[in-house]
Amino acid sequence: MVKHAMQDEKAMAIIHDIFGVNESFKLPDAIMEMLFDKEKREIAMRRYLKEYDNDLSFDGFHKYYEAEQANRKKDKQDFTPDTVATIMSKLVGSSDMYYEPAAGTGGIVITKWWNDIKDKSPFFYKPSKNLYRVEELSDRALPFLLFNLMIRGMNAIVIHGDVLERSVRGVFFVQNDLDTYMAFSSLNVMPYSDEVMKEFEIKEWTGERYPEHIESKLEVVKNE
Repeated sequence: MVKHAMQDEKAMAIIHDIFGVNESFKLPDAIMEMLFDKEKREIAMRRYLKEYDNDLSFDGFHKYYEAEQANRKKDKQDFTPDTVATIMSKLVGSSDMYYEPAAGTGGIVITKWWNDIKDKSPFFYKPSKNLYRVEELSDRALPFLLFNLMIRGMNAIVIHGDVLERSVRGVFFVQNDLDTYMAFSSLNVMPYSDEVMKEFEIKEWTGERYPEHIESKLEVVKNE
């Protein structure tokens, strides 16, 4: 079992095997496709914890993504060091609502989540008491971000789009249906409706729409 994921050939091979790919460029699409299949993704999550990294206090994809997926030249993608993420989380302090633009694969929000758990202790922490709202533009980073939030059983709103122009491809609601830190979260695609646009200050829908997908037992308006 890997305690802290190291980006050597063996670790990379483990990640690729978990998600059924043989090359790095295929991984984001493979993760995204798997996220829409509850049974397959939870098998992958259990394998991730057993074979790759069982320490959820930090982003285990950090080094892999930075080395294999980040587009530093075109999109200026770079990662916040863990020490800086820790300081930023402490500055924010304890709160029930958290917002972060340009979340990347989730390093800072994970640090905030971990501090929230430590503040309350795992025995008293309820995912329903904390809502994390994050936004990310990159098609490559988004699958890692969603996976990171869901494997930790977080409740979160994830907006895939441009934080400045407010042009958005889709909005996800990640929910821990069992409301316990030991459970994985479910994936829900918010409807492409006027109500959702107003709620999240979206100016326009852009790109290919995500399919209708509701796992949590919620009453929602169907996608138009």
